[in-house]
Amino acid sequence: MSDSENKPTLGRKPLGLKTSVQAGEVKQTFSHGRTNKVVVEVKRRKLIGKPGSAESAPPAPEPAPAPAPAPVAAAPKPAPRPSSSAGETPQERVARMQREAEEARLNVLEAQTRRESEERLRTVEDERRRAEDNRKAETEPAASAPVAAAPAEAPVSEAPPADQAEDAAPAASGATAPRRFTPVAAPKRPEPAVKKIAHPRDKTGDQRRHAGKLTVSKALNEDEGARARSLAALKRAREKEKRAHFSGQSQAREKQVRDVIVPEEIAVQELANRMAEKVSDLVKALFKMGLPSTSNDVIDADTAELLVEEFGHTIQRVSESDVDIDIADDVDPEETLKPRPPVVAIMGHVDHGKTSLLDALRGTDVVRGEAGGITQHIGAYQIKTKNGDLVTFLDTPGHEAFTEMRQRGANVTDVVVLVVAGDDGIMPQTIEAINHTKAAGVPMIVAITKSDRPEYNPQKIRERLLEHEVVVEAMSGDVQDVELSAKTGAGLDALIEKILLQAELLELKANPDRLAEGTVIEAKLDKGKGPLATVLINRGTLKVGDILVVGSLSGRVRAMLDDKGRQIKAAPPALPVEVLGLGGVPMAGDTLTVVENESRAREVAAYRQEKATAKRTTSAPATIENMFSALTAKNAVIEYPVVIRADVQGSTEAIVNALNRLSNDEIKVRVLQSGVGAITESDVSLAQASGAPIVGFNVRPNAKARELIERQKVTLKYFDVIYHLTEEIAKEMAGIWGPERIEHVVGRAEVKGVFTSGKRDKAAGLLVLEGGIKKGLFARLTRQDVIISKTTIASLRRFKDDVPEVRAGLECGVVLQDTNDIKAGDMLEVFEVEERERTL
Repeated sequence: MSDSENKPTLGRKPLGLKTSVQAGEVKQTFSHGRTNKVVVEVKRRKLIGKPGSAESAPPAPEPAPAPAPAPVAAAPKPAPRPSSSAGETPQERVARMQREAEEARLNVLEAQTRRESEERLRTVEDERRRAEDNRKAETEPAASAPVAAAPAEAPVSEAPPADQAEDAAPAASGATAPRRFTPVAAPKRPEPAVKKIAHPRDKTGDQRRHAGKLTVSKALNEDEGARARSLAALKRAREKEKRAHFSGQSQAREKQVRDVIVPEEIAVQELANRMAEKVSDLVKALFKMGLPSTSNDVIDADTAELLVEEFGHTIQRVSESDVDIDIADDVDPEETLKPRPPVVAIMGHVDHGKTSLLDALRGTDVVRGEAGGITQHIGAYQIKTKNGDLVTFLDTPGHEAFTEMRQRGANVTDVVVLVVAGDDGIMPQTIEAINHTKAAGVPMIVAITKSDRPEYNPQKIRERLLEHEVVVEAMSGDVQDVELSAKTGAGLDALIEKILLQAELLELKANPDRLAEGTVIEAKLDKGKGPLATVLINRGTLKVGDILVVGSLSGRVRAMLDDKGRQIKAAPPALPVEVLGLGGVPMAGDTLTVVENESRAREVAAYRQEKATAKRTTSAPATIENMFSALTAKNAVIEYPVVIRADVQGSTEAIVNALNRLSNDEIKVRVLQSGVGAITESDVSLAQASGAPIVGFNVRPNAKARELIERQKVTLKYFDVIYHLTEEIAKEMAGIWGPERIEHVVGRAEVKGVFTSGKRDKAAGLLVLEGGIKKGLFARLTRQDVIISKTTIASLRRFKDDVPEVRAGLECGVVLQDTNDIKAGDMLEVFEVEERERTL
């Protein structure tokens, strides 16, 4: 039975034999149950196959094949099925043709692979034989060297033997070639005339170029022996050897001992990084200590010390305060010090001519631009004398509110010039300046100004100074004094000469070749430049680009301006400069320090900020008694909230201190917020929420804040003179506090009897003992010195007549307002109330 009879027809008509075109249908099946039928037409043509193939052979019986060596351990291949074109469908014919072509390709590929393998084995055997001959040639005498050298000169590739050539013939025609288990060594032959030249990059010849390739026949024929290792396997083996090599080295290497810096508190992860150990090892060690922890937990320094010692490292304990910069122990060597200009502070009472004196020295006119004709900022200037000497002057305010400014000016200066008006005498701020100078321990020069006035009396000033232990040279003392006039310029040269003489005695020196240090004299927030700080350089040289720390702020010097507004690149010691580039507005009096890098600056600033926050938020332990007493005190005291904005930090500080001095036990000022710069929207929102006025000192609100003020009706007060501000706030506080009530006792009387008056009221019969009783006055009814009620006299009668007043020694009857608790023997005290306006 033919194959075509066994196959189903799939519902199609049988194909005829005489048709030149055969048609059929192919059913395609897709996902989700979808199918498609395709009509296929196949046109028959004569197929010419390769010699020896099944299709090209005639229908006669196949001739007997040529005798060949019997294959060894070769599996017999199934004979190809004879083609029957009469009964197969087009699909079967296409599949059969593909199958036969694939079998032929595999046979050719297998034969080629076998040839390559045999050639490779021959090459390996030749190499081994040449190596043995070389070893023999080295051991034998020199006479046998030519004989042994002949095999060494054998060609790299020899012609295959005859039997192997016969084996390769049927493989070329597509037939199956026999396999051998053991390669047969080729006999030694003389060197051929032409030898194959190996590729210069392949020292073993062309046969080994494809030695590591995996072919289809190698993969299918498992009986050929062990296959060559893949590239991935070789790479894995190489990596394994490398790891084993390095692990052996690491085990042999000694453990490195490190110096571990441990602060008061440290996280486990950070400690592991500093020790160069695994976090898991530290966690295990903590678990063994009875302290289950994770990598993010914080441990104290004692626990960290135990861990460090357990892992064999050395510990260095540090505290948080070590982060801060300590300049107390930083002393410059004597050989690095160089002379510097003196710093002179001009101090004295308000309106005694300090700024006018400085204007005369500088040749400027600062007084004309000051509000109210008084100095409210601390100014720093440097002048050059006729002889070329430099002198730095600090102009301090004289008003009583600027105590802190005067104290800062005295602490950063070398010499203090005490300005006293010859026509006015010693005033309170003059005494305060003397005390600041003594506290700072700096020498003093007394300048008796206004010598052009007719009432000028310098001798009186010298005598008054004796009261405060200031003895001038004219009275056998050690304090220099100068009589001068800023208006006419008389005595200015003598003042400069005495300042330079005093500076020469002090031998002022500083090291300019080091990182700069300075003191903030004043600070403000400029609308265009941002935070500005007036800094007096104490030592070192401040340069543009330096990284600095000021208090709890850090920054970089973007630009520097001198007292005349010119940009400079470097500021030597004793030079006042205006520094741009800070992260915020610093506090006046803060120390400026230049550090190495930005990370150090941020670290110091963060530590100082943390300490300031802790100091501000730290409170006493709370108890029930403290809470109730604080609540009672808060209810008893009236608070006056206020929001303060000023142009410079020193003015803000002075205003806050002046307002706090206005407070007393019954009313006090509560500063909700104070800052430097223009009034902003946040200030307006805070003032509106708390019902507080906004006080602006030499500043104005921006556009958005101005619109918000008008919309929310917030009280805004502008001032440019500080004593105007304090007077206005004092009046506001007095108005909230209310007038003062003062009682004046008018008379006293004793209740002799009680009578009914009308339906509800009771009348008291009184005997007036002191003073008199008037209708409508306030009265207190006491019983055994205990106040029963506080009321007013509603009705006053003598006998049956209404009278306005009853004097002492007479009897009368009264009706008290809203009071019926009256008994015989009670005392009635009548008084008047006077209201006076309060003053702070």
